[in-house]
Amino acid sequence: MAEITIEIPEALKEKLRKERINLAMVLARVIKQLEEEKEMTDWSVKLQHASRKGRFDELKKKGLI
Repeated sequence: MAEITIEIPEALKEKLRKERINLAMVLARVIKQLEEEKEMTDWSVKLQHASRKGRFDELKKKGLI
């Protein structure tokens, strides 16, 4: 497993400690959610790129850029 080092302000560290929030668990959940959403994100980026394909040339022909 990879290791990540994150610097956080002392005030936030103290607040997390007081509220007994395990930052490692929170970050693990966020990373897992990002992994689960990756397929949808990749699909939406691909769709956006396809919709923009040729748009620059079209605008250039019209003299807009």
